[in-house]
Amino acid sequence: MSDSPDGSSRGPRQHLVEVGVAAFMAMLGIIAVIGSLQVGIGWGAEGPKSGFFPFWIGLIVVASSLYNLVRAYSHGSRKLFASWFELTQVLKVVVPLTIYVGVIPWTGIYLASALLIAGFMRWIGRYGWLLTLTISIALPVLTYATFEMWFLVPLPKGPIEELLGL
Repeated sequence: MSDSPDGSSRGPRQHLVEVGVAAFMAMLGIIAVIGSLQVGIGWGAEGPKSGFFPFWIGLIVVASSLYNLVRAYSHGSRKLFASWFELTQVLKVVVPLTIYVGVIPWTGIYLASALLIAGFMRWIGRYGWLLTLTISIALPVLTYATFEMWFLVPLPKGPIEELLGL
C-alpha cells in the first residue's frame, strides 16, 4: 500500500473516524463514572461528595458520545477522511512530540527541547548542521533566560541542568 505524495489514494473514511472518536470519548466518560462511584456521588453533611459532579459530567459525556457514535455510523459522511500518506505526515510530528513529552521528566525540558528542535530541523527541514546546532542550543538558552531568570518560573530540569548548577 504505497501512497502518493499528492494524497489521492486510499485511507480511512470520515464516518469510521467519527465512530472511533465517539467510542473513545464514551470510554473516557465511563472511566469518569466508575471513578466517581468509587469516591461517592451522594450528598453528605458537608454537601456533595467529591464524585457528585464528575459522575454527572461523565454520564453526559457517555450519552452524547453514544448519540454521536450512532449518528456517525448511520448518517455520517462516507468521504475520505485523509489518505494514508497524509496520516503518515501527521505521525511524523505526533510521534516525536509524544516522545518529547515522555522524556521531559528524565532529561528536563531544556535538553529534550534541544533534541526535538535539532531532530525536526535535520529530519523534516533538512537544514545544515551549523544552523541546526545554533538554533537547537540558542532556543533552550533563551527559554531558560526568559522563564527562569526574568519571570522566575522554574521549568522541569534534568541531570544536565543539575550538573551545570542551573
